[in-house]
Amino acid sequence: MNPRIYQSTSPIPQTAVCETDLRLAGRIAGKVRDVYPLPAGTIAEPSLLLIATDRLSAFDVVLPTPIPGKGAILTEIAAFWLTAIEQAGLCKTHLRTVNPDVIPDAAFEGSQTTRSDLAGRCMIGRRCQVIPVECIVRGYLEGSGWKDYQQTGSVCGISLPAGLQQCDRLPEPIFSPATKAERGEHDENISFDQACALVGSDLMTKLRDLSIAIYSMASQHAEARGLIIADTKFEFGLPVHEDGSISSHEPILIDEALTPDSSRFWPADGYAPGGPQPSFDKQFVREYLEALVQAGQWDKTDPGPVLPDRVIAGTLAKYTEARDLLLG
Repeated sequence: MNPRIYQSTSPIPQTAVCETDLRLAGRIAGKVRDVYPLPAGTIAEPSLLLIATDRLSAFDVVLPTPIPGKGAILTEIAAFWLTAIEQAGLCKTHLRTVNPDVIPDAAFEGSQTTRSDLAGRCMIGRRCQVIPVECIVRGYLEGSGWKDYQQTGSVCGISLPAGLQQCDRLPEPIFSPATKAERGEHDENISFDQACALVGSDLMTKLRDLSIAIYSMASQHAEARGLIIADTKFEFGLPVHEDGSISSHEPILIDEALTPDSSRFWPADGYAPGGPQPSFDKQFVREYLEALVQAGQWDKTDPGPVLPDRVIAGTLAKYTEARDLLLG
């Protein structure tokens, strides 16, 4: 079987794109995205090609089973948000185009990846030096934040009122940074002071304020359409010249934004704190995997377990519904 594609044996009809092999130097394979530097002159600024594959990661492990069509849904949602964020004047972003026609023809010569493979699942973005901190905003108490609160009464060093329940709405959104993990490693929650020590207090303060402003705007949009964004993470970078030197010290939003891979979405209808909420994101997969952990069938390390067809189909349905609600 061609290693770059996976053909489901279930009634799910789509073919999944698992990896790409464009004839471009410097390919970086992330947990979900394949990233290629584009030759100088492809667009006016130094640029990257970001391709959303159908790989799925959970607990920082890339699972062996992809979700066919997920990459295109992620790209559509991310492009929507990045455009909206710029139009709202909140922050500049890396996004320049989603049109694969700007990719040089030479990239496909001798490659098993075709231009049509990339339609709907690629973004051309401004090349940046990545700021090595995940910018997480939490509006509700769940996930690692809930675990932290149960143990310490705080989240990433931020004290919270006593007596909060799982999935409670917080008095106001909080910023809880984390270190960026390499593929196969785990992100680590850190305090704001620790983040400042990594990248500088002025820059970190700006990233905190930008992250909360973007989250607040997105939450209002989502709630009007029946979705709660419980928490999300952003990445920022500093634009660079072709030689890699920094061209601007004004951070811009990079990578994806506010997708089911980077956010926790809940239906607003029926929201009830005090326990887990039904989700529109990959929490659907996490819950299946947590059941395997509880049964002693997986320990959250690589390699991950193969997903059954019902989980593949259910996950794709969740991603599709989230897109339709957010963009509808």
